[in-house]
Amino acid sequence: RRPFFHCKEKTMAKAAFLEIGEVVGTHGIAGEMRVQPWCDSAAAFCKLSVLYADAAGKTQFAVKSRPHKNIVLMKAAGVDTVQEAATWRGRRLFAARADMTLPDGRYFICDLIGCAVSDADTGEVYGHITAVSNNGAGDIYHMQKADGTLVLIPAIPAIVVAVDTDAESVRIRPMKGLFDA
Repeated sequence: RRPFFHCKEKTMAKAAFLEIGEVVGTHGIAGEMRVQPWCDSAAAFCKLSVLYADAAGKTQFAVKSRPHKNIVLMKAAGVDTVQEAATWRGRRLFAARADMTLPDGRYFICDLIGCAVSDADTGEVYGHITAVSNNGAGDIYHMQKADGTLVLIPAIPAIVVAVDTDAESVRIRPMKGLFDA
């Protein structure tokens, strides 16, 4: 059930362009950039050959990327010097949702944010997902209850029964102690 691309926040339902990383520095002298990918792996980021400089998809550019440790080394068309690459530092990068395919059981995190969390058996609504994090062993859904209490829900099949991002719904079967403070 692991999410695929990590969007920083939900900006609109099913946005056409998703934040997928940020330029954090330069690499070498030929205009390559170091990118912190916001996806499950650097390899997933590297499958994209066209990126966008804005959430509206107005500024498109071709890229060639390769994984390098836990980051991506990216070369954008028309950026040929370290000085040109340096001007990109801090820029967020976007990809078209249509260019990405998710395997069954995987979701864009920005589509999970805002989903109502309800009991799979009774239908009782517990709260809404406000964030998703990963502790190394798996994803954790951060759910805020109506009273403001934060509950951390392990995103494992024994607890998360169904996810429907189109209906903005996550159904869970809470294990004993999940809601204990």
